[in-house]
Amino acid sequence: MLTTTYWRWSAGVQLARLPTAMAPLAFTSLTTAVTGSYRLGGVLMAVYAVAEMAGAVPVGRVLDRVGAARGLRVLLVLVAAGTAGLALAAASGASGPVLLALVVLPGLAGGGLSGGFRSLLATVVRPDQLTRAIAVDAMLLDGVLVAGPLLVGALVLTGPLAPLFAMAAAGAGAAVLVPKRTADRATTRVKVPLVACLPWLACQFTVGLLLSTIEVAPLPLVQCLGAPAAAAPVVVAVLCGASIAGSAVYAWRGRGGPRLFLTAFVAGGALVAANLGWAGLITGVVLVGAATGPLVTIASVRIQRLLPENRRSEGFSVSFTVQSCGYGLGSLAIGVLPLWLAPLPGVAAAAITIGWLRNPFRPGGRRCDADAESRATIGTASATS
Repeated sequence: MLTTTYWRWSAGVQLARLPTAMAPLAFTSLTTAVTGSYRLGGVLMAVYAVAEMAGAVPVGRVLDRVGAARGLRVLLVLVAAGTAGLALAAASGASGPVLLALVVLPGLAGGGLSGGFRSLLATVVRPDQLTRAIAVDAMLLDGVLVAGPLLVGALVLTGPLAPLFAMAAAGAGAAVLVPKRTADRATTRVKVPLVACLPWLACQFTVGLLLSTIEVAPLPLVQCLGAPAAAAPVVVAVLCGASIAGSAVYAWRGRGGPRLFLTAFVAGGALVAANLGWAGLITGVVLVGAATGPLVTIASVRIQRLLPENRRSEGFSVSFTVQSCGYGLGSLAIGVLPLWLAPLPGVAAAAITIGWLRNPFRPGGRRCDADAESRATIGTASATS
């Protein structure tokens, strides 16, 4: 059973993720109402995303030095204050350049949140609970990504500023919920084994690359099948449902290694690209969705095993940045490649990563190798104490 502290951590991290999930629609709704241009909202979102990526590693490094729990509280307060400040500036009629400058603060501060919370998770759960904890978190993340735009849609009915104030409130609430634990502080510069992490970073990159080609292109995918635009949400719903189900099964059973789930990515992406009708599209989307949560879980556990304890915030910030880069490139592929070709870079990345992983998990294992090694480590420690 996962502990009460884990559920407090989980509530905090979901609230911390909510502003990012709400931001695209919130910014567009705000600028459309205030300036009459949705394009400024798109530019705001782009600046926000770039600031997040630029701040992820430096902010993660600072978190390692001051302690993840303490640093997260400060960052979340900055996110809340920056978002509220942006809303107040828009209400006062601030110009576009001023709004663009103000969105940098919550973006920079928010860039280190994922790495900091993931680093803190290692102090919240036992090693043998880690795989299940990450898989459960992957399920809840899908729920946040769906709930964010829906919440904006409901709040914007009360006024264009309401979603931004809700984002600020979520940041403040997350700061209160950060568990009162501290990860080890970096007193010496221990080298991060980046080369050893590369195969697992490749898994994260592949997830972002292939997933985005489906999430960004539901409308053209259904139009190729002669379906109306109203059918596009069906693709997104199937993807999210499969992802939640895959994470739930993996949290329960914990079976399967990275090559299995990468193979599902290859097959699913190829089916989406092949334009084989509704059966091919839905089957491909289900395969990709069901493999996403387990693959992210395995990669995250493996990366933690490789990272020094006092460099985890920085290391996980690198991991999340790599996945975001993959997501961005997948979105770009939709814009510059023919639709049938757009999923194939993700398929190729998955196939290459399969070859890269020369040490697959033992077949037939009852649980993820990470759990088995964790139990072995605990047993060894007990025997020597």
